[in-house]
Amino acid sequence: MKALVIGAGGVGSAIANIASRRSFITSMVLADRDSARAEKSVARLNDSRFTASTVNASDTSDIQRLIREVGPDVVINAVDPRFVMQIFTACENEGVNYIDMAMSLSTSQIKLGDLQFERDDAWKAKGIGALVGIGIEPGMSDIFAKYASDHLFSRIDSIAVMDGSNLVVEGYDFAPSFSIWTTIEECLNPPVIWEKGRGWYTTEPFSELETFDFPGGIGPVECVNVEHEEVILIPMKIDAGEVRFKYGLGADFINTLKTIHTLGLDRKDKVSVQGVEVSPRDLLAALLPDPATLGPHMKGSTCAGALVKGLDKSGAPKAVYIYNVVDNEWSMREYGDQAVVWQTGINPVIAMELMHNGIWKPVGVTGPEWFDAVPFLELLPEYDSSWHIRDEATTGISK
Repeated sequence: MKALVIGAGGVGSAIANIASRRSFITSMVLADRDSARAEKSVARLNDSRFTASTVNASDTSDIQRLIREVGPDVVINAVDPRFVMQIFTACENEGVNYIDMAMSLSTSQIKLGDLQFERDDAWKAKGIGALVGIGIEPGMSDIFAKYASDHLFSRIDSIAVMDGSNLVVEGYDFAPSFSIWTTIEECLNPPVIWEKGRGWYTTEPFSELETFDFPGGIGPVECVNVEHEEVILIPMKIDAGEVRFKYGLGADFINTLKTIHTLGLDRKDKVSVQGVEVSPRDLLAALLPDPATLGPHMKGSTCAGALVKGLDKSGAPKAVYIYNVVDNEWSMREYGDQAVVWQTGINPVIAMELMHNGIWKPVGVTGPEWFDAVPFLELLPEYDSSWHIRDEATTGISK
């Protein structure tokens, strides 16, 4: 398979690193606006199948130029979600398959992913596929939800995607382990919730605080509602009474994000600073350390999972937490990538392998729930990862 990865940041670099250990990849081009960053990511692989290139992810015509030059079987979007539609549109125009770890952004009038799903018929007409939401989150928990629906439950009352960590970055007062641009977008937008009979609706940012006990030595973490793609994707294919996403931010992180919002540093529109036009959010991102460089300073683990409640196949109350944990010390030692970007990067590579082998065959605009979860889960050990099921209390679940 020939692949083109757009974005050589932490996740894009991790994708290339993980893919370099898989034989199904015949060639991969890692492209970035910063050519030096792409070249550095490729150089560490010492693999002739991997090359670097330059592209402007905000310019659809430039993306199309590169697609024509590379001739890939699939394009992987590894940049901030603000560039989703430029890359997605370029792939549609050039008739090439597309993989994303997020979806198109929401506004007050449209949901996450609406701009992509409205192009479903056009992609089907061309016989190409866009597989969206296949990072760690969204992605892994969508697959867990699909597995639970197919193999564990006869009725699902609720699915709560619960993500949390005990990661700390030594030497920094505030250093997010993932893109601050994306973190702000997710955490400060109104969280979206799905309820059967009501559909999608939003609540206030950081609503419904609860403490969840995460596995893998992480322990209790304060979690709040956050806008996230799983809440859009899961109800499209899985019959559930309620779907929500909760993120274990912790009180300090929440207070910092609230301060960023109060000061207007989350604004995407440009303001004039002594005659120079600059986006406050872009300025903030430039001031903070690159998440790809934080691995040596990080300690702890990160967990992604789906808490599913309902009735088992025999009709008895059942509740499980299906999850994946990655330890930063392990990922740095074995791959040289910090835990969050490594945990994100394995999923699009597994999806590519399933597509290469003809097991997953995306046509049109699809999410992970569109496909059988078992082949994906069976490949996880080959990618040095794992998944687990923890039984939860069934209090409050009625037959």
